[in-house]
Amino acid sequence: MLKLGLALVGPALALALLVSQGTAGTTAKPKGAPIVIGTSLPLTGRFSEPGTAAARGYATWVKMTNNRGGLLGRPVSIRIKDDGSDQNTVVSDYNRLITQDKVDLLLGTFSSLLNLPAAAVAERNRKVYVCPACGSPRLFDRKYTYFFFSQPATAPHQADLFSAWLKGLPRAKRPKSIALPTQDDPFTKPVIDGVKDRLAGSGIDVVYSTVYPPDTTNFDSIANAIKSSGAEAVATGTVFEDGVGLVRAFKRIGYNPKVLFQTTAPTLGKEYSKAVGVKNTEGIFYAVSWSSAAKYPLNQAFVKAYTSRWKVPVQEVPEDAADGFASAQVLEKAVRAVGSLDQDKLKDYLHSHRVMTILGPLRWDQYGAPQGSFLLAQWQKGKPEIVLPKKVATSKKIVMTKPRWR
Repeated sequence: MLKLGLALVGPALALALLVSQGTAGTTAKPKGAPIVIGTSLPLTGRFSEPGTAAARGYATWVKMTNNRGGLLGRPVSIRIKDDGSDQNTVVSDYNRLITQDKVDLLLGTFSSLLNLPAAAVAERNRKVYVCPACGSPRLFDRKYTYFFFSQPATAPHQADLFSAWLKGLPRAKRPKSIALPTQDDPFTKPVIDGVKDRLAGSGIDVVYSTVYPPDTTNFDSIANAIKSSGAEAVATGTVFEDGVGLVRAFKRIGYNPKVLFQTTAPTLGKEYSKAVGVKNTEGIFYAVSWSSAAKYPLNQAFVKAYTSRWKVPVQEVPEDAADGFASAQVLEKAVRAVGSLDQDKLKDYLHSHRVMTILGPLRWDQYGAPQGSFLLAQWQKGKPEIVLPKKVATSKKIVMTKPRWR
């Protein structure tokens, strides 16, 4: 049985989360001292929604791995500290995991904002650091060699399929203008900058752009400015609360773009649809790293294990949980391939090999930047659908014009 140990500190939930041995499956039961993996995740604070999903993805991997005999014949456990979405805390957590807890392996935290300082700790200690949400160009500009981002592409390329689709529309149907508001975040801003770069020369004019502080809570002025600009399309660099806040502001002032793309917020499934109203999700685009319908090895087993353990339907399995699971898969593959926990051997293996995950095959350049592409998704009839590329699409149609707010 999956065991969860929680230590409560003050009002915060779970400063340390320990996930240990799974039940024996058809393979030999792992023996000996566990291989301990350390991580710090935002279980509270502004990134708590995706942080909790990532923690569950890690926990699902632990259980499935132990059911398959563990790693190197030993059981696996993961120690998860709560960084409270705070950069200073995440640094303290990783220093403690490495120097005091002396964990065998590391997995990354959630969000580029937190991974920026956390990855520096890992690199300084020469520890392989595989992270599920760290696509900011600033991380790769540092030229770290122990650092690996386990999604298909970096932030500037997350919306490439959306930009290509928009540019490829017949001129009569193509929006003539677009607004590009984004939170001042090391992940979201590069995504929107990438959209701007790829729409250059398309005949779609950028009529409004702004970068707003992360603590912004009132979006009425931004929404009114976008409405006044006459933008027919909008692409927003959002996390969660700001993505919801912008939709609510658009609805409040009666502004309805023909095309709406958002980062991150729409990926949070039920939380997003509940926050904006399920009928208001119709036609909203977003990019995703993962599809529950994909036929990659272990993907369906992951979905089954996750839905069983966390008591959610398939459509509510969060992308962030899958990204966490994939990060652990990357680490697992390297350990199995080199047959040890030697950090330099693990690093060298990942730099020179492709790894199959539930997100598909991943490979990296010399600084840990993935060399693939994201999927384009859209909310349709109250649920998320993959619309591009066609070979993995779960819906044969694309809602060409977003319906009016309800």
